[in-house]
Amino acid sequence: MNNDATNQAIGKAVLIAENLSKSYDDAGKRLQVLEQINFTVEAGDTLAIVGASGSGKSTLLQLLAGLDKPDHGSVTVAGTEVNALSAAKLGRLRNQHMGFVYQFHHLLPEFDAQENVAMPLLLGGCSPQEAAERAADMLVKVGLGERLKHRPAELSGGERQRAAVARALVSKPSVILADEPTGNLDQRNAQQVFELMLELNQQTGTAIVLVTHDEHLAARMPTQYHLSNGQLVQG
Repeated sequence: MNNDATNQAIGKAVLIAENLSKSYDDAGKRLQVLEQINFTVEAGDTLAIVGASGSGKSTLLQLLAGLDKPDHGSVTVAGTEVNALSAAKLGRLRNQHMGFVYQFHHLLPEFDAQENVAMPLLLGGCSPQEAAERAADMLVKVGLGERLKHRPAELSGGERQRAAVARALVSKPSVILADEPTGNLDQRNAQQVFELMLELNQQTGTAIVLVTHDEHLAARMPTQYHLSNGQLVQG
């Protein structure tokens, strides 16, 4: 996205969580995990959601991605309410508007880096040639231009996570949901991957929602929320 396009996109809501609540049965008791969660993510935003293990961070991310349904409330992505969609339409929405980066890279071991990154484009209907070209371009941007034909087992941990970031961004989504994306890396590689995500955010205008237990990492994001006792508090 060029600067003009980025500037035009800023200010448009790409993800809205409204009154999200979620509970589970736990040994016959109702455990309230999330209660009345509200926040908005605009194009180009970078925000962190911080919480201890078991605070509900992963549950919240699953609701935002449409992988689970809330007891109450709604999630809207790119103007479309997630829970109102059929499985097929939800799949298309994810493919077009959402990218995912996890603690573990989830690259397919039998495919090389270029093929892994091209996968979302192929699933979205791109021709093999266009998908390969765009995947190669994105891998160059994340510093893996010399690793296109390397399979995950031939890449270092940091390189695998860079490839995962490239895969998340290659379809130019509206928002990336990142779940502890540096949690499986040493300090040096974690810093590099984090800096890379912020750099690509500036270049593309893709919003980033980072879920982490790392207070120091979260402090580097312009907006921080803390999740505790089912409540989400900014600051």
